[in-house]
Amino acid sequence: MGAILSFRGVVRDFYTRGRVVHAVADLSLDVAPGEFLTIVGPSGCGKSTLLNMTSGLLPVSAGEILYKGAPIRSVNAEIGYVTQADNLYPWRTLRENVEFPLEVRGVAKAERRRRAGALIERVGLGGFEDHYPYELSGGMRQRGNIIRTLSYDPEVILMDEPFGPLDAQTRLILQDQLLHLWDAARKTIIFITHDLGEAVALADRVVVMTARPGRIKSICPVPIRRPRDLFHIHDDEHFRKTYDRLWEDLESEVRKAAETWKTTR
Repeated sequence: MGAILSFRGVVRDFYTRGRVVHAVADLSLDVAPGEFLTIVGPSGCGKSTLLNMTSGLLPVSAGEILYKGAPIRSVNAEIGYVTQADNLYPWRTLRENVEFPLEVRGVAKAERRRRAGALIERVGLGGFEDHYPYELSGGMRQRGNIIRTLSYDPEVILMDEPFGPLDAQTRLILQDQLLHLWDAARKTIIFITHDLGEAVALADRVVVMTARPGRIKSICPVPIRRPRDLFHIHDDEHFRKTYDRLWEDLESEVRKAAETWKTTR
C-alpha cells in the first residue's frame, strides 16, 4: 500500500524584519496509512511549521506535500489537527464542543449526539457532558479536544504537543487513552513532542529533525510490540535501546540550537 502522506523536498522560508528565516529545508518523508509517527527535534527546528503545511494552513515555499498522491494546496477536511491549547469553545458544553465538527458538516442531531456520547464515554468523561470547559480540568479539556477531532473521522490526525502543558501523571493517562483510541480506529497520526520518552513509547517510527533549518537527521523504527503497557514501558529493553540510540542523534542538535540561540541574543 502506498503512502497516505508524502513530503517531497519540502522547504519553508519566512521573511521577517528584512531577513529570510529558513525554517524547513529539503525535507522528504513517506507516512504509511495507519502509522503512528512521532517527530522530535530542538525548539525552532520547524516541527510545528511542518504540521501547519501538512494541514494546508501554510503553503510550502518549495517542494510539495502529497495527500493520497494529490498536492495539498488548501485546508483539507480529511486531516484533523490537535494543538497544544485545547481550543474548546467556552460557550459550549463538552458535548456541544465534540458535536461541533459534525454540526458544521450537516450531520443530524441524533447522530451527532450518539457519536459524541460514545467518544465521551470512551475517554472516561461520562457524566461531564453538560459541563462547560471552565468546569473541567486541563486533562479533561484536552481529552475533549482530541475526541472533537476524532468525531468527524479524519483519515490523518496531526498532533502538536497535545500533552505538553499537563502534569506527568495526567500525560501518562492520556498517552494510554490515545493509544487505545488509535488502536481502535488505526488513523494515521503525526505527533510532535519535545519528550523523547513519549515519542518512543507511542510511535511506530520516530523522526529526529536537525536544528534550524529543519531537516530529517534520522528515522528510527520502534521494535516494541503492541499493545503497549505505557505504565511499565520504561522497563522494556527495546525501549531503553531505542531511546539511547535516538538521544545520540538528538543531543547534538539540541546543543547546536542552544549555541545558535546564545549567539543571536
